[in-house]
Amino acid sequence: QVQLVESGGGLVQPGGSLRLSCAASGNIFSFYTMGWYRQAPGKQRELVATITSSVNTNYADSVKGRFTISKDNAKNTVYLQMNSLKPEDTAVYYCNLRQALKTYWGQGTQVTVSS
Repeated sequence: QVQLVESGGGLVQPGGSLRLSCAASGNIFSFYTMGWYRQAPGKQRELVATITSSVNTNYADSVKGRFTISKDNAKNTVYLQMNSLKPEDTAVYYCNLRQALKTYWGQGTQVTVSS
């Protein structure tokens, strides 16, 4: 079993920055993919960014150049640095881990971009 705990959400003005963290615990294998997804009100959950155990990254077109995903293996933690935030980035952000055909989700953290 794997547990994911997100933190770092909040209210920020347009153009501002936030860093989300996702701490993973439990039975984590050597090969996995972790990522961030988001869901805005009335919309489907969508991919934001992913990072593999071999540090390959992937980003949604809408966040390329503004968001950066990274991880700290010693802490089993994945980060999402979000810069130049826009109102359309407002959503609940969920951490995700996929390994051995299983998928785990965190509880989500709210990010609101508003003046």
